[in-house]
Amino acid sequence: MNQPLAERMRPQSLDDYAGQKHLVGKNSVLRKMIDSGHVPSFILWGPPGVGKTTLAKIISKQLDIPFFTLSAVNSGVKDVREIFDKVKSNNFFNQRRPILFIDEIHRFSKSQQDSLLAAVENGTITLIGATTENPSFEVIRPLLSRCQVYVLKSLDENDLLALIDKALSEDPELKKKKIKIQETSALLRFAGGDARKLLNILELVIEAEEGEEIVITDEKVIDRLQENPVAYDKDGEMHYDIISAFIKSIRGSDPNGAIYWLARMVAGGEDPKFIARRLVISAAEDIGLANPNALLLANACFDALTKIGWPEGRIILAETTVYLATSPKSNSTYMAIENALAEVNQSGNLPIPLHLRNAPTRLMKNLNYGKDYKYAHNYEGNYVEQDYLPEEIKDKQFWFPQNNAQEAKIQEHIRKLKGKL
Repeated sequence: MNQPLAERMRPQSLDDYAGQKHLVGKNSVLRKMIDSGHVPSFILWGPPGVGKTTLAKIISKQLDIPFFTLSAVNSGVKDVREIFDKVKSNNFFNQRRPILFIDEIHRFSKSQQDSLLAAVENGTITLIGATTENPSFEVIRPLLSRCQVYVLKSLDENDLLALIDKALSEDPELKKKKIKIQETSALLRFAGGDARKLLNILELVIEAEEGEEIVITDEKVIDRLQENPVAYDKDGEMHYDIISAFIKSIRGSDPNGAIYWLARMVAGGEDPKFIARRLVISAAEDIGLANPNALLLANACFDALTKIGWPEGRIILAETTVYLATSPKSNSTYMAIENALAEVNQSGNLPIPLHLRNAPTRLMKNLNYGKDYKYAHNYEGNYVEQDYLPEEIKDKQFWFPQNNAQEAKIQEHIRKLKGKL
């Protein structure tokens, strides 16, 4: 039985590799490393069907490096350790360290990702991870700090058209047929920048045709796929664009835009829990202290979805979406944690003031841990003036209230406590 067209057309060298010229084109950063023979651990981030797995295999083949592969969907720590044991027992003398390719690495839990750290750091393997999700959020920081991140882009129209021509002229099976591509709009539209999807669609349409000459038109493509040409693809790039439009509409206080993009996701079969998670994030990031109830409602939305299920769950999502879109907005707490993290990164681990330290033992008390700490509840208004930051930054401010009714009340309360009125 023949392999699928997408597999038969999988590039075997960088010269045959479609797109991603910014990474593997002449004089590009990754191409230079490959040509030098020294490839560090890295993560490939991009939508499906843009060549992440293919690129990893080409690197292994070109550099003649042993290649191990795992899918995070069905692999765990045990599988990772078995590969490490195999690498150590085989003792790849006079060879570069083996490549471990992990597809969908974002699906690995924290403990699973932790299991990779030592092997990456001591050079047991070169890790190449592939992900469709933002590594900043899905890959643990210690592992991310040990890996470069390279972003792959959806293939453009020229890349896809070249791939069609290449398949028709070089694939042994297609060369047996007389195929004419009369129209390409539907092929390109359905592919959505995904090379694998393009070749799968092409093969599906060709196999459905009979006769000596096969003519491919937009009508035939749409008929064979039996889809709406503007259908939402929850696994493709549109997945990210629509959720982006959804969140930006909420942030921009446009309930009509927000509910429309919600409808696009619901109609397209998006995972309701994915939408609910993004609503929880939006409530904290974009609404924040301007309306603290927004986070409570978003969290209740997530819980209710698990109890109610589908399709009624769409009503709960709609209610929460409109509520968040029409709420006053503030990102003061988001900015506060970013400001504080910037200070921590700049100043490092500053000493904790003695009066704030815990003193569970006699030794610690003798060292003045906790000495002179003022218990706020012992003072009028449950407040007393004292320093809560390290001496070096004791006057720093990280949270800045924004111009909304709720934060104005908070600011007024703090001013009264500090006796500044």
